[in-house]
Amino acid sequence: MKKLLTTETRNTKSKHLDEMSALEIATLMNKEDQKVAVAVKKCLPQIAKAIESVAKAFKQGGRLLYFGAGTSGRLAVLDASECWPTFGVEHGVVIGTIAGGDRALRYSVENSEDSREGGVADLMKLKPSKKDIVMGISAGGGAPYILAILEKAKKMGIKTIGYSSNTDAKLKRFSNIFINPVVGPEVLTGSSRLKSGTAQKMVLNQITTGAFTLVGKVYENLMIDVRVMNEKLKDRATRIICDIAGVEPVVAIKCLTESQKFLKEPTKGVPLAVVMAAKGLPAKQAAVLLKKNGGFVRKALQAPTPKGSKKLNDTCGAGR
Repeated sequence: MKKLLTTETRNTKSKHLDEMSALEIATLMNKEDQKVAVAVKKCLPQIAKAIESVAKAFKQGGRLLYFGAGTSGRLAVLDASECWPTFGVEHGVVIGTIAGGDRALRYSVENSEDSREGGVADLMKLKPSKKDIVMGISAGGGAPYILAILEKAKKMGIKTIGYSSNTDAKLKRFSNIFINPVVGPEVLTGSSRLKSGTAQKMVLNQITTGAFTLVGKVYENLMIDVRVMNEKLKDRATRIICDIAGVEPVVAIKCLTESQKFLKEPTKGVPLAVVMAAKGLPAKQAAVLLKKNGGFVRKALQAPTPKGSKKLNDTCGAGR
């Protein structure tokens, strides 16, 4: 019988970890970490299905709801929190929940992963609907907190994604899509914050980046809907507008300012500013063109400029 790999399996290569030098420890961990990308690669078909499902949910007004315990929960909250500034979406489109609540982000609350009741309560607080996607993340794949969430979500007719590094993960039975990067035994037995955690970070990055790309939050490889929150991000936004529209920085800044005034949103406006600058349109007409093309900047730029459109003045004109 083939031996199943679990997060509790001992790594034969690190049995003398306590006798190794600092360089030997770092070298061994580096070699083991190289296995992570290979393990994730084997799961690309399942990850792609997850990306497509999440993108579909977003288009229907649904959300991606992450749940995890310990390291898994912390990584879920991290990925969710980065979506607001990176893709310009509202808070709540991607939500990360950790067993034990926000205190567990900073302090260990290990017993919380054993609470099925806590899992169901955390799920129901978010008032999930069939438009949403629920993703349970568990390195071991058997945390009662996660099992209860996925089981409840599935009974409610909500699509579920399960993630585990174990080949015999219990959460598989409650997952419409099961992502299973088998990274092998950890250097420090049972410490799933290591290779298992690295694999989780990679997969969550792929899911949200892929899904938001499919719904128009990326142009080429640029953060087209980045939130302009500080000087660094203002500079990035200006460079994005200049790069796409082929205008000078002074024009890009003026278009961005006008787009923000039109939207009445001081942290957004880059996609609209790009269309304004590239097409030579005022904010209102650029907004109509962008909306007609589903918010996709590429489609808006490729679309013909509406006949009779009012042109911007030379200060904020079409790209060169």
